Amino acid sequence: MVRSGRNISYHQAIDSATHPCHTFKPGSNLSDQLNCNIVRCEIEGGVYLEALPADTVLEIRTRHHCYTAVLSRGGEAFISGHPKYCPYPVLVAIEGSTWGGSMVKLRFVGRGMHLEFRHPDYSTPITTSMIQEVRECQNVQ
Repeated sequence: MVRSGRNISYHQAIDSATHPCHTFKPGSNLSDQLNCNIVRCEIEGGVYLEALPADTVLEIRTRHHCYTAVLSRGGEAFISGHPKYCPYPVLVAIEGSTWGGSMVKLRFVGRGMHLEFRHPDYSTPITTSMIQEVRECQNVQ
């Protein structure tokens, strides 16, 4: 059984020694829209998966489904919550989050973005609807 825990905010999940991007500086080689998306993602929050220990349980609520992800190693997780792709826990590789285009913020799960993961039974990545909330849950036996 999983019991909901605390919301994960961007600042709680970032270790500035490990992730020096804690203060965003607009890139002159990036479009205004991309710079705006990056700033919005920092404001709305999210979590870098490598900042969390293995066995962390995340509840990722998107516009259409509520996923449970139990983190493993190297960006892998057992994910469930979609009636077609993962009605029961399936080991997937979480690529990261995207704004709906081809650019992925690697190993990051962010509000206002779309989770992208590689399922072992599909040749192309699965992209979820927009993430509404990311919560760390406590695994209760």
